[in-house]
Amino acid sequence: MKQVYTNANRTLVLNVQNLLERAGIKTLLRNEFAIGGMGELSPFDAWLEVWVVMDADRNRAKELADTAVSKQKAAQWICNRCKETNDPSFDYCWNCQSDAESGDVIDAGH
Repeated sequence: MKQVYTNANRTLVLNVQNLLERAGIKTLLRNEFAIGGMGELSPFDAWLEVWVVMDADRNRAKELADTAVSKQKAAQWICNRCKETNDPSFDYCWNCQSDAESGDVIDAGH
């Protein structure tokens, strides 16, 4: 078994695991209950980890995980109605619920 992804954010880790499982790669979670050891363990040692069961799947799994959490995937956008800045994951403005399609894109490097 090989580790392919870890993060302090449990949601990101579970999302990566879900993507890998949907791609037919068998995974295992480690440190699922290690948060209870915080204080005795370093914070990094308590992070949830995704491991692949078959070593042969490691490279493909690592590539999928890296693509899933890439910071270059999308740009923020500004709502044309209320002028609020929104994360790329939002389909609607968090402030006024206007559609993202009507917003202006901010430089992806921002």
